Amino acid sequence: MDAMEAIFTRRSIRKYTKQPVSDEVLKELLEAAMYAPSANKKQPWCFVVINDRKILNEIPKYHTYAQMLKEAPAAILVCCDSDLQSGEFGVQDCSAATQNILLAAHAKGLGAVWIGLYPAGREAAATKNLLNLPEHIIPFSLISIGYPAEQKPQPDRYRADRVHYNQW
Repeated sequence: MDAMEAIFTRRSIRKYTKQPVSDEVLKELLEAAMYAPSANKKQPWCFVVINDRKILNEIPKYHTYAQMLKEAPAAILVCCDSDLQSGEFGVQDCSAATQNILLAAHAKGLGAVWIGLYPAGREAAATKNLLNLPEHIIPFSLISIGYPAEQKPQPDRYRADRVHYNQW
């Protein structure tokens, strides 16, 4: 699958088969994340791979939009190390890493969905507590990952009325 096809056909997948995701595939997704662009090359991201069923089942108890984790065989928590970020650009860096994971998952035949945690709120605090994250580690996004048990069509999202050249 080429890059443009991956971008145009990626969808948020919330239903998964019971097939586990191998450690090798998860490592490839993490490698893809670490190739994201980063302000001043600080690369402030860090990750927590979650494949323990007890933990995956705990998160939906406090995060309304994380119900798909009850079916997902794995998830990746993308975090920002506040000691490493360049100014306030950690959010952008972690967004790029998250998108790379989503695209890489799709290219590998996996389904995935971005579950928001940042800006810090009740869900972020609960996740930080559940996973024993240090103070300087900020939970940014949680990506549910598995082999898809659903397919979604490709919508036409291009909006010419949102494009301006040289000035508004």
